[in-house]
Amino acid sequence: MERDTFIIAVFCCIADLTPILMGTKPLRKGGFSPQLTDAEVITIEICGEFLKLSTDKDIFQYFYSHYRHFFPQLTERTLFVRQAANLWVIKQQLWQLLVRLSGEDHAPVHCIDTLPIPVCRFARGCRERCLQGVADYGYCAAQKTHYYGFKGGLRISAHGMIVGCGLFNARGHDANYTEELIDNYQGIIAADKGFLDVAYQEALQKTGVYLITPVCSNMKKPWYSHLLKPLMRMRHLIETVNAQLNERFAIGRIRVRDLWHFQHRFMRKILAHTCAVFINLVLGRQPLDSTDSSNKCRNVRHII
Repeated sequence: MERDTFIIAVFCCIADLTPILMGTKPLRKGGFSPQLTDAEVITIEICGEFLKLSTDKDIFQYFYSHYRHFFPQLTERTLFVRQAANLWVIKQQLWQLLVRLSGEDHAPVHCIDTLPIPVCRFARGCRERCLQGVADYGYCAAQKTHYYGFKGGLRISAHGMIVGCGLFNARGHDANYTEELIDNYQGIIAADKGFLDVAYQEALQKTGVYLITPVCSNMKKPWYSHLLKPLMRMRHLIETVNAQLNERFAIGRIRVRDLWHFQHRFMRKILAHTCAVFINLVLGRQPLDSTDSSNKCRNVRHII
């Protein structure tokens, strides 16, 4: 019953938000209308990701076998996969809308970090052809592992909601992607030593951005030394988000044949995590509680 109410809650949330994005302008200009509504497809994808189903085939088979009474028009896997992939821009806009509705994008303190997103096993990198030219070799110091793929960048709020993200070259240094992750935000940003760049941090202060990072042992104490300890404790939050993206949403196991589908899968996982945090915030639960939602989910439609 708890899983059923979570699926209903996600559908109510998506069904209420998609008309806000699309307005009166039709999404499709011609051709036959799909049997499943766009809200139903996105709901199936989000709930499938939450249930640790990392491929389109697994998601379709699970909902076809167990939830045909919720989605009676779910009939052909090919049509479902094609419709889902074509909605990836809508999913990106839905994620941005959820962030705005929550108000987390204007929180006074954010955290940034990166995580490895391999596209195949490291030994197969030299033979990988599907993403050749865009994927690259990288090294994750936190996990002490080499990988072949992309570097994912995250900016999260104090509640653990992902308010900014991006896909970057795996070979680049974390500090090279600070500007893209900040993205016009003004406030305090906590980061690890990988983002340390004294000259750039001083330049950011003039624009209202305070990038707080630990310093090397041979450097003098910065002006923000009294803030380091509480902000570094807050940084454990982004490690929790990274762990959830890897363990529950399998962000490190995206296997596709082109960059377009890779971006779609990446955004789907970001949206699924954000939707779960948004529902938890609405219900007054712990934001990063990844257990199945309780019967309170039935109240979500009246709160949005």
